[in-house]
Amino acid sequence: MRGATARPWVFKRAILSSSPDAPSAQAPPAVPKSLAPGLLLATFGAIAFSGKAIIVKLAYRYGVDAVTLIMYRMLFALPIFAVMAWWASRGKAPLTRKDWLGVLWLGFTGYYLASFLDFAGLAFISASLERLILYLNPTLVLLLGLVMYKRRVSPPQIIGMAISYCGVVLVFGHEITLQGADAAWGALLVFLSAVSYALYLVYSGEMVRRLGALRLVGLATTVACLCCLLQFVLLRPLSAAAVAPEVIWLSLLNATLCTAVPVLMVMMAIERIGASMAAQTGMVGPMSTILMGVLILGEPFTAWVAAGTVLVIAGIFVFTRTR
Repeated sequence: MRGATARPWVFKRAILSSSPDAPSAQAPPAVPKSLAPGLLLATFGAIAFSGKAIIVKLAYRYGVDAVTLIMYRMLFALPIFAVMAWWASRGKAPLTRKDWLGVLWLGFTGYYLASFLDFAGLAFISASLERLILYLNPTLVLLLGLVMYKRRVSPPQIIGMAISYCGVVLVFGHEITLQGADAAWGALLVFLSAVSYALYLVYSGEMVRRLGALRLVGLATTVACLCCLLQFVLLRPLSAAAVAPEVIWLSLLNATLCTAVPVLMVMMAIERIGASMAAQTGMVGPMSTILMGVLILGEPFTAWVAAGTVLVIAGIFVFTRTR
């Protein structure tokens, strides 16, 4: 969904990386043929997630605003996630009052707020910069762990974070010279989206273990969908729902191909190849966003964007390869 459901391989790797009990990363072994289906699922899932920003930018060309656009995305995604929650809850113990409060909080911060801030920010910055900012999510999880739980940060992790943030600053500096103050506002909104999703990740660990990932995702995203629908009813007249047919089709595509489908694909990939390898495969995400931005949106691909992307991906790779 930032993103909203947009990064399960990243947050699983982020939780491992930010945990003081995480095992040290080893050199990746040779990949047997039996892992090919898992790698394909992780790759296609990462590419599908990355397409969300492209679809949002295309929809903005038809004069729709963020409140209306995210309402349509969540309207079409709601039945899918409701069925997911029901399916994962079969035969399980009912949720306690504490569980429901946790689901409501996680659905609000991790999916509703993060998704809305991301959609709003995309109105002002390129899809490439948006994806690079969101890709900093593991570092934000670690920093929140440092602040709230006093978790230790290793020197290699600091180096990895520094490299990644330098890459984002490089692309941001280039974009602000072209877009002006709007780029700063958009980048801030997307960064706050990443922070909101990082808060979700930090607090979701216990509930994932207790409820299961699929059940929690289904319930939390259902809450987020309802929040987006309520937001539209409160902030817009019903006449605002009259949008161009292209917006409807793009929102349907966003809700299915770029939201629900990649969530399932990445979860299936993690079951087959593990969170660590799925996280490394997910590095194709930023590159696919940039490629689609150039080919579909006509966004410029400059040396600044290329250098910033290399720095961000290299920094996250260094960061996630450390204890």
